[in-house]
Amino acid sequence: MRVLVITILQALALILLPSAAGAQQKLLSDPEIYEKDYFRAQCKSVEFGPDFISRIDINNDGIIDAVVNHGAVTCDGQTQTRCDAEGCPYNFYLQAKEGGYFMIATAQLFGYEFIKRFGNMVFVFNMAPHYCDRTDSAPCEMTVRVRGARMVTISKK
Repeated sequence: MRVLVITILQALALILLPSAAGAQQKLLSDPEIYEKDYFRAQCKSVEFGPDFISRIDINNDGIIDAVVNHGAVTCDGQTQTRCDAEGCPYNFYLQAKEGGYFMIATAQLFGYEFIKRFGNMVFVFNMAPHYCDRTDSAPCEMTVRVRGARMVTISKK
């Protein structure tokens, strides 16, 4: 009897767990709506600056992706409330071929440039110096390329 109960519980787990895993990998229909809804829930009054979202192809696949800048948010009259001495949070989203977006990274940045190097588009992140293993005050310049769904560091200065 005990073996039968365990077998039934294992069978139920196999049936129910794949659906739970699928729910964790749900794609967002639009990261702009998702991020704006987040701030609308956190703030009584909120304004989004013109550089809140950038729609660019960050992984060179021909599909437009999105970068969200939390430093471009004014929450209850205060600007850059999520920023600190290391910069502001940026969220990076890739658009899936099937539709929808998923987040691949979050980074604390002073800012970035998105430029072409050797035929590929890359980010040059301006970051706190400790990200380049330095103790001076000059910002770290980290060059990063997105390959597939991963950010790959090319160089640090």
